[in-house]
Amino acid sequence: LQKLLILLQVTASVVVGKTLLTLFPNAMKRYILKLGEKSRMNKNPKFSYENWGPTFFSFKYLLFVLKVKWKRLEDEAYEGHPAPNTPVVTLNGEVCQLLDFMRGNRPLILNFGSCT
Repeated sequence: LQKLLILLQVTASVVVGKTLLTLFPNAMKRYILKLGEKSRMNKNPKFSYENWGPTFFSFKYLLFVLKVKWKRLEDEAYEGHPAPNTPVVTLNGEVCQLLDFMRGNRPLILNFGSCT
C-alpha cells in the first residue's frame, strides 16, 4: 500500500511538473534554478543547468525517485547496528550503494554539514 501511495504521489508530481515545464518553460527554469541554489548545485561551473535542468520531470527522473523512495521504505537504522546500505548518486550521476565506498576495514566517515 505504501508503494502504491508513493507511486501516485511521485507520478502526480512529475505530471504536474512536466505540464508546467511545457506551458511555462522560463518560469519553471527559474524555479529549478532556485532549487539548485538551495543545494549549491548551480555554483559548480562544470555542472550547468543544461546538464541537469532538463532531466527534471522526465520518465528517467520518475523511475529514479520511485526507486529511491521505495528503497527508503526498507531502510531502518538502529544505534549499535550496521548502517543501511542506501543508494547514493556520485557527482558523475552514477547510482551506487553507500557501502561501496568502504575500503578494507577502514571506517567509512560520512560528513553532513553546511558551510553557512
